[in-house]
Amino acid sequence: MLQANIPVQAQVLPLNFDLPKNLEQSIPTEERGLNRDDVRLMVSNLQTDKVYHSVFRQLSDYLEAGDVLVINTSGTLKAALEGVLVEGDIPVRVHLSTKIKEKEWVIELRQLEGEETKRYTEAKEGQYIQLRGGGRLQLTAPYYTHTSDQHLQLWKATFDLSINVENYLQKYGVPIRYNQAKANYPASYYQTAYAQQMGSAEMPSAGRAFTPELITQLVAKGILILPILLHTGVASIEWNERPYTEYFEVPETTAYLLNEARKRQKRIIAVGTTVVRALETATNQGITQAQKGWTDIFITPQTGIQAVNGLMTGFHEPKASHLLMLEALAGRQHLAITYEAAIQNKYWWHEFGDLHLMI
Repeated sequence: MLQANIPVQAQVLPLNFDLPKNLEQSIPTEERGLNRDDVRLMVSNLQTDKVYHSVFRQLSDYLEAGDVLVINTSGTLKAALEGVLVEGDIPVRVHLSTKIKEKEWVIELRQLEGEETKRYTEAKEGQYIQLRGGGRLQLTAPYYTHTSDQHLQLWKATFDLSINVENYLQKYGVPIRYNQAKANYPASYYQTAYAQQMGSAEMPSAGRAFTPELITQLVAKGILILPILLHTGVASIEWNERPYTEYFEVPETTAYLLNEARKRQKRIIAVGTTVVRALETATNQGITQAQKGWTDIFITPQTGIQAVNGLMTGFHEPKASHLLMLEALAGRQHLAITYEAAIQNKYWWHEFGDLHLMI
């Protein structure tokens, strides 16, 4: 079984476990001849630690009239660009992360090695990257002023393009993929059924399995579906890293209906860790306020969670900082039990994998 009892001095560390390579799913459901809601669903009860095994299209069997699902309506950009670092003539891939202004972005720089990439750690302020179509990108400043508690190397960078960045991405960009994914898939594979506003570097993947038909079924059963927006940045899985600043919006109607649901003691279930991050930022002493702006909140067992009491999420990498958020909701023992069950029952990992509902 996964280790649930850890030394006191290690309480801030996320759950660690051995993830078998054969559980890493890199192929979208569409390429496997499946519908999106054919992925498997593991449901775990936060009070009893019981685990149930199902498929996502049967989600409504585990929800009740009056339950609230909160979804992230951010759409996924074609945020990966091929280029050449002019100094040294080094082939690189630029991962756009967060838009600061029209032509100023936060980026991650990765070096190409055949079809795979690795972090490029030798970049310097002022260097240029030559892009396709005559475009250029200049590294203007490191994103972090210190690196004592962040490992992900991000840069502020400025585009020099003949067209706006969004149009350039549509023409030359592809969705971000890491080394476990062996092919470039259509951008539509990286959009949820309810995406409204483009802006995420990587897909809010906990919502990928929802289909229009399933959403209709849930609404007909009396489940309330409410939107928030959080534009996700890059989320490399190579280190144990804390999240960084992201843009979010919690609409007034969403805030009002969440507060009403709490008064009636209804379950509030976040679809994805991005939703938890946005709602926790906008919630104080159990009351959610309409809010928009930037959040740098880092949710851990020490901070706790007050905005939601349920979570739909994928399965996260060993030692990933997202696991601290899950532990804040479920506790270390429950997390260890469920991840052991996921491995024993061969659930798929990564953005095209299976899902876990904790209620």
